[in-house]
Amino acid sequence: MDFSEKIGEPLPPARIDIPGWTAEEFERRVFDCNPRVAVFDCDGTLWGGDAGCGFMDWSLEQGLVSRSTADWINNRHRAYRAGKVREETICGEMVQIYAGLRDQELRSAAARYFDQFIRERIFPEMLRLVTRLREKGADIWAVSSTNRWVIVEGVCAFGISAERVLAAEARVKSGLITSELVDVPTGPAKATALRRIGLPHPDAVFGNSVHDLAMLELARCPFPVNPSPALIAASAQRRWGYFRPASADEGAAAVEGEAGIA
Repeated sequence: MDFSEKIGEPLPPARIDIPGWTAEEFERRVFDCNPRVAVFDCDGTLWGGDAGCGFMDWSLEQGLVSRSTADWINNRHRAYRAGKVREETICGEMVQIYAGLRDQELRSAAARYFDQFIRERIFPEMLRLVTRLREKGADIWAVSSTNRWVIVEGVCAFGISAERVLAAEARVKSGLITSELVDVPTGPAKATALRRIGLPHPDAVFGNSVHDLAMLELARCPFPVNPSPALIAASAQRRWGYFRPASADEGAAAVEGEAGIA
C-alpha cells in the first residue's frame, strides 16, 4: 500500500522512451523467464486502487475503532501527506489502530471490504497470468505494505495461500490484535522481507510503484506492471519495459496521484 511517491521523489521527465508490452508480449516474456519463484506486489499490480487506505477509511466509517483513534489516525495521515510522517511509519500505524480487536473480526471485515470494493478491480490479465504460473508449478508469493487481513483475502482469489503472504502485520495473542508490529514491508523492507525468508533472488518480480523498486532489482526478470510515474522513470534508467493492463487505464488516474498503491 504505497501512499505518496511524490513525497521526497524527483519529478519524472516529461517524456520517457520506455517500451510498453502488449498483453501477449508480456505473457511471452514472463514464460520465457520460466520462473520457479514469482513475487507479486498487490495494490495497483494485481488489482486497481489502494486497498489498504480504502480499508482503513471504510473501517473507520464502520466504527471498528473508537472516535479518538479514528481522529488520531486521520491526523497522522494528513501529516504523512504533508511529508511529516515516514512511509513505513504510517503503514505500521494503520495496522496498530486495530489493537485490542479480535483477529477474526478483522478477517471478516477484510473479506466484506474486499468483496464489496476490490474484487471487481482485479486485473483479468494478472489473474490469468498467476493462474497459468501456478499451473506450471511456480511458487507464488505476495508482498505488500497493505495490512495482512486485506491482502490474504485478496490473493485468495489468485490461489495464493496465506503462508505465501508478506504484508503489514501486527502480532496476535490469544486471538487479540496487539500493537506489536511483526513486519511492515515497504520500499527496501520488501527486499529485506524476501531475503529473510530465503528468497534473495526470486526469478520474477512484479510491482507497480517506486516502493517496489528494491525487490524488482532482486529479480532475474523484473516486470513493472501498471507503473507509476516514478517507477516509469526508474525503469527507463534500467532499460526495463512495462505492462499496463487494459482495465488499469480506467482507474489509473486515481493511482497517478501516488496516494499510493504498493
